[in-house]
Amino acid sequence: MNAHYIFLLFSSISFFLSSCKAKSTISPYHLHEETITYQIDSLQMKSYIVYNDQITTKRPAVLVVPEWWGLNEYAKSRARQLAALGYIAIAVDMYGNGKTAANPGEASAAAGPFYQNPIMAKKHVDAAIAQIKLHPNTDPSKIAAIGYCFGGGVLLNIARMGEELKGFVSFHGSLLGTPLNKDLLKTKILVLHGAADKFVSASDVATFKQQMDSIGADYSFKRYAGATHAFTNPEATATGKKFNLPIAYNAAADSASWNEMKKFLNQVFK
Repeated sequence: MNAHYIFLLFSSISFFLSSCKAKSTISPYHLHEETITYQIDSLQMKSYIVYNDQITTKRPAVLVVPEWWGLNEYAKSRARQLAALGYIAIAVDMYGNGKTAANPGEASAAAGPFYQNPIMAKKHVDAAIAQIKLHPNTDPSKIAAIGYCFGGGVLLNIARMGEELKGFVSFHGSLLGTPLNKDLLKTKILVLHGAADKFVSASDVATFKQQMDSIGADYSFKRYAGATHAFTNPEATATGKKFNLPIAYNAAADSASWNEMKKFLNQVFK
């Protein structure tokens, strides 16, 4: 083997490796984003849909029910993460007209009616489910939902009311609300809870578990030491300081809870 041949061989190998390295930095998916508009009574809902448009087959759908701040960038970012996993995701406009809250007072005023009237909350979630089922990229037999804080509480409420999807995931959501009825609760549930959450008491946790165990509910409850309310939101620490709220981001709990969600979705969509 002469020197010229060896040079060409090593040059080819070097080019191949550098090409592979360059290709590995290219995103393996392309996300298509759209706003879908639909009516609920006098409200115009503006939910956000995102999916990988390089996937040509129908796929499972996942709803994202936001925190009490409304359909903001954080909820949309979670929908994009779900789309990157191969799902079609819809971040739900719960309040109508894409409304978001700028402070806790506005958020409490917007979310309060849904806590007081779970039937209304279910109606808004049902409308979003109906919309995503109609989407040409959705496998309508495979739909699940995840919710954050307010959104997690909403999902647990409607699950107890008989909403049937493949699964519900609550991230740092409220635990108690609608009555528990073993004849109505049909959906698998995953609760991801911060052990240092000052909005959800230890007695709430104990009562929730006792209720679920008493009917043999299909649920899993994960606690994260040191994690407060809103532990998954990277903006939580700054928001907590701004409004004097006991919330903070916890990167370890965020990563661990997201991985639990991924395993849960893989199981329920089998």
